[in-house]
Amino acid sequence: QVQLVESGGGSVEAGGSLRLSCEASGYTGCMGWFRQAPGKEREGVASIDRSGTISYADSVKGRFNISRDNARALVRLQMTSLKPEDTALYYCAAGEGECVPNPEVFSTWGKGTQVTVS
Repeated sequence: QVQLVESGGGSVEAGGSLRLSCEASGYTGCMGWFRQAPGKEREGVASIDRSGTISYADSVKGRFNISRDNARALVRLQMTSLKPEDTALYYCAAGEGECVPNPEVFSTWGKGTQVTVS
């Protein structure tokens, strides 16, 4: 079974940057990043399939960049120009099927890493 471990969260001022990483215990299929703010539903941020095809939520286009290293089964999310509304618990997920940042595609989830933008 795939196990996912996120790292790289933290606190940053608005306009700053953070890089999240997700170790995926050898899995190289569809991967995604999601986030959930208090009182809000989980929302998709970005997804990347095995070949590197990427999808982004409109709210992060031009600011976030998802990438992967299949040799290391590692997926990263580089976040720039961060805004207070980006504050959330960020989750890495693994899925199958159409690789888009829709939670219904993903069956395996990490525990999350907190991102706080002030």
